[in-house]
Amino acid sequence: MKAYEFPAKVTSEGKIDFPDELLKYLAVNQEVRVIVLVKEPTNSEADEVEEKTDWQRLAAEQFFADYSEADAIYDEE
Repeated sequence: MKAYEFPAKVTSEGKIDFPDELLKYLAVNQEVRVIVLVKEPTNSEADEVEEKTDWQRLAAEQFFADYSEADAIYDEE
């Protein structure tokens, strides 16, 4: 399977407008597989900061979830 990546826009009719450069590689009635990636809108920078903080908290929780007393040997110098 061959993949093509390209920017596209949704038309006012609700259809994806494929670039002409791509269409020349697609045969008529050819079955294709389409994956659509959409950038999610954010309400504000505060939302972005909150999400980053949530990810950092989750990472720390997961890191320390497997910490046991046996690991304390590595804390000593």
